[in-house]
Amino acid sequence: GLHTSVAADGIEMETILRRVQVDLIVLDVMLPGKSGLELCRDLRAQYSTPIIMLTAVTETTDRVVGLEMGADDYVPKPFDPRELLARIRAVLRRNGAAEPKRATTKQIYRFAGWTMDCARRRLIAPDDVRVELTMAEFNLLQTFVKSAQRVLTRDQLIELSGGDSDYSFDRSIDILVSRLRRKMEDDPKTPKLILTVRSGGYQFLPETTSE
Repeated sequence: GLHTSVAADGIEMETILRRVQVDLIVLDVMLPGKSGLELCRDLRAQYSTPIIMLTAVTETTDRVVGLEMGADDYVPKPFDPRELLARIRAVLRRNGAAEPKRATTKQIYRFAGWTMDCARRRLIAPDDVRVELTMAEFNLLQTFVKSAQRVLTRDQLIELSGGDSDYSFDRSIDILVSRLRRKMEDDPKTPKLILTVRSGGYQFLPETTSE
């Protein structure tokens, strides 16, 4: 089963995070003190722990802002608790926390001076500095790297990276790509790694090697 800790606000959350290692954070947008969106931004400055945002069903803006600040998924309110539990388990599976990691034939990819270790879920920049990625960012980049130089539609990217159809509102993939570009490109406005293909989707440009 799952063990949970409950925090009423950001202060209690920080207290819990200092004494407990958590695998996932469910964060409501509406909280006393700092909002869930502000806390999401603060969390991303310190942790790569997956975050699921709880948002009002009509507030698309909250979803967009939450994803831009680093959330990995969202569940609109009101929701069935079983739906939330299913989302939690899906995110944990994608992050590798809910089941043992299986050995794969190709775990390390190299491209344009970068090194991506899929087994350890680490990304190392050309200057040998580790770049922190969220679960969703890592899964999407892994999809790009494994399909290098292929043009992939947004629907293909969602399917191949293990996303859910409910997650795929119009801008979800675009936001994740933007987040990757900010972390990886010298100039995110003129990307050299992930190219936008007009009326097609996206293309990962570098040649990759694997081992």
